[in-house]
Amino acid sequence: MSKISAHLPSSITPFSVISQIARRIRIVPLVVLLISTVPAWFLTEAIAHKVVRAYTARVDLAIDRLPDENYETILTRGEAAARAAAQRSFDQDILVTDVSIIVSVQNYGSIAPVLTLEVTRPQWRSRPDAQSWATYFKTARSLLFFENNSNPVPAASGVSTPK
Repeated sequence: MSKISAHLPSSITPFSVISQIARRIRIVPLVVLLISTVPAWFLTEAIAHKVVRAYTARVDLAIDRLPDENYETILTRGEAAARAAAQRSFDQDILVTDVSIIVSVQNYGSIAPVLTLEVTRPQWRSRPDAQSWATYFKTARSLLFFENNSNPVPAASGVSTPK
């Protein structure tokens, strides 16, 4: 048996009114959330410690020996190049706190480091002189065949001489 009943209007509010109320209920927390995040962000930025990211700039320089150039002249050129590279590194990036520069020289196929320059920003600011902060390699002269003889070019090892 089935019972047929007529649909009577109920006392429940219509769905359109409920959806409007629900929309307002959802908007109010959203507005409160958006308005409160900006002051909270400013507060955390004002209170929180700032993270400073500092680093060391590393530069490798290679210098070729010019004709009729002695070892002291190459050292002078290397110091000038290291000084310019250090100044450029500090000028280009404000976050650089230390500079480490290696100057290598090439002489007839031989390559050897002749000096390193390691300096901090405060040291460089107080004394921007490459000679003050440079470390020189003592064996570079012999590795680059700058002996005190008249022939600075090393003898070729593959050439045999008649006996």
